[in-house]
Amino acid sequence: MATRIVGRMVQQGCRRFSRNSTKRQFCSGSAGEGDITSVSLSQPVSWIPAPKYAVPGDLSSDTHVTVLDNGLRVASENKFGQFCTVGVLIDSGSRYEVAYPSGVSHFLEKLAFGITSGYKSRDLILQKLEKHGGICDSQGSRDTLVYAASAETHGIDSVMDILSDVVLRPLITPEEMEDARMAISFELESLNLRPDPEPLLMELIHSAAYRDNTLGLPKTCPEENVSRISQQTLYQFMKSIHTPQRMVVAGVGVEHQCLVDLCQKYFLRNKSAIWEERAELVGGEAKPVDKSVSQYTGGIITVEKDLSNVSLGPTPMPELAHLVVGLESCSHRDPDFIAFCVLNMMMGGGGSFSAGGPGKGMYTRLYLNVLNKYHWMFNATAYNHAYEDSGLFCIHASAHPSKLRELTEVVLRELVYTAGIVYPDELARAKRQLQSMLMMNLESRPVVFEDIGRQVLASGKRHQPSYYYDEIGKITESDIQRVANRMLKSKPAVAAYGTLEQLPRYSDVEAALCNKNGRMPRRFQLFR
Repeated sequence: MATRIVGRMVQQGCRRFSRNSTKRQFCSGSAGEGDITSVSLSQPVSWIPAPKYAVPGDLSSDTHVTVLDNGLRVASENKFGQFCTVGVLIDSGSRYEVAYPSGVSHFLEKLAFGITSGYKSRDLILQKLEKHGGICDSQGSRDTLVYAASAETHGIDSVMDILSDVVLRPLITPEEMEDARMAISFELESLNLRPDPEPLLMELIHSAAYRDNTLGLPKTCPEENVSRISQQTLYQFMKSIHTPQRMVVAGVGVEHQCLVDLCQKYFLRNKSAIWEERAELVGGEAKPVDKSVSQYTGGIITVEKDLSNVSLGPTPMPELAHLVVGLESCSHRDPDFIAFCVLNMMMGGGGSFSAGGPGKGMYTRLYLNVLNKYHWMFNATAYNHAYEDSGLFCIHASAHPSKLRELTEVVLRELVYTAGIVYPDELARAKRQLQSMLMMNLESRPVVFEDIGRQVLASGKRHQPSYYYDEIGKITESDIQRVANRMLKSKPAVAAYGTLEQLPRYSDVEAALCNKNGRMPRRFQLFR
């Protein structure tokens, strides 16, 4: 039986071979096919329809910006494809929490895409997005709060309906508040237990650089405020900060006029903010927006902690002491912003467990002069944080606590040497790496979305990537030396974490930055 079935299948197959010929023929094709070996590879196949190719060049790469009657800015850039990324960026964040308990923005981030007037549960929002292959996310920083979603382009109407409800009409229930408190408590516990304390160190260095003002206010909710923040506090903050004039709706992969029409429908005509309709949610007048300009103060913050047992698995982690030294750089509006970005790339760095490789910056100064020279150095990385009215350039390094004084001197010396000789090859390498990172990152729709939103939020317009590419190429050795000298004139900010018995005095750090060789004064003590 099995033999007969196989034989019948062979007889009815679509491929036939002749015993007398090695040429293969097809029985399922059109009459004009004939012998496949006689088909020309230089001419179109006659029985196959002519292909239709997409023409990405038909779409303009310019970013279009429209301001609605209520002050809301709509910015978009059309891109070829069936998916789009849209979202709302708000000029909000922890820097505006002067009149509120610190942590309000952290709560809003956790409560994002929750229950709203139009959606009675978070699951309904996610289910509606899933019908269009969509995902959503919310991220908060010191100066921006972002609500974003990516979905198929044909579902843009549903996505904008969800975004407007999430931004303008959230219903913060007691159950959601308890869930947010629990999530924040777990996050705080994780920050204090994780072997890599980088997020905690960034909090500390900002607190030291901008003591008790704007950018120095905590981004993560302090433990004592987790139970203090209420629904009324959140609504008061949103009524004051989350106004149309402080928002940008940005989109990538969507036609601009379509996005403008949907914004007029959902952000202007059909929906108003829930805190405007229900005054009892706010419980009184909203506090005015804090428009303080950040004040760079410098200073030192230390957290003494035993880090000898931070290993989370069978592999033991070495005990480390962490140090961050920062200096004031500039805002992203400053003409020196590009030069500081190139300087940051030139310094580079990373961890001693990294072997370099593409994009790791193994030829940067912190690799060549620090990690490759001092075997006891476990990490040395440069960062440049730029904000609307200030910036912070810092180096984070770590080593065993017994090497903390030597580590401090190494970091200070590298900061001082930024104003010295700049070699053409290292500058060219840093500029090329920064240009390539810029272009490669902007191949991702979410990154383009955030770039559009942040630029329009800050300046009302968006420079194309080619503008920054050209500006990076114009940076010279004298530009690097000039911005480095400008940076070294500021008072240092120092954050230290771990066992800090060997941490030098703050006055020694100041003296080293004023010294041409970056050396701290020698102190001899008979007893400690």
